[in-house]
Amino acid sequence: MATFKRRPDPHGCKRIGKELAMDKKRYSKLVLTLIVAGAVLMFLPAAPAHAQAGAGANAAAAKDGSFLTTDGAKKLGGAIGAGLAVMGGAAGIGRIGGSAVESIARQPEAGGPINTAMIITAAMVEGATLFAVVVGLLAVLL
Repeated sequence: MATFKRRPDPHGCKRIGKELAMDKKRYSKLVLTLIVAGAVLMFLPAAPAHAQAGAGANAAAAKDGSFLTTDGAKKLGGAIGAGLAVMGGAAGIGRIGGSAVESIARQPEAGGPINTAMIITAAMVEGATLFAVVVGLLAVLL
């Protein structure tokens, strides 16, 4: 009987369960670190040019070479918050739909109750997403 040698993967993709789990842990630690760094940067005191009153504050900040004014930071934060809310809601509804289709494929006779639960859950996620988007856009407009 002939024995076959296993050829190495040309792409170097030898990831199996434990290694993939370690990568997920590493990436989640990186994301958590970036979130904490963003929160710390958000609460740093503003430069003195931002403390000036009136329309002269933006002009002084532009002359000073500052990147972001107080009004601009507020609008940027609201826009980023609204965008993240939409992305989170889309990911949640996508997982709900995918899980529902997979459940119906495994057990077709339970399709009705699964479909009903999916629609109710997706509506709740969409409502929370809409609320978050409105709050983010209010931060931009006001």
